[in-house]
Amino acid sequence: MVITLEQLKDAAIDLPEAERAELAQFLASPLNKQESAAIRAEWTAEAKLRMANVKAETVVGIPADEVLDNLLGADD
Repeated sequence: MVITLEQLKDAAIDLPEAERAELAQFLASPLNKQESAAIRAEWTAEAKLRMANVKAETVVGIPADEVLDNLLGADD
């Protein structure tokens, strides 16, 4: 027996909230893994580019203490 998408939606909407959440997580999991891999690859490429710029001295780094002070609002 083949269940249509509409039938599946109708059955799913009648599930208790916790089971609907579990079903949603189950259905989204493969999508999240693919998306996560793509995002991770983009961040890795960005990090490599930034490190190459630092090594080539085309950018000037900011000392960690200064960054933290600015983030935390510390006044010197």
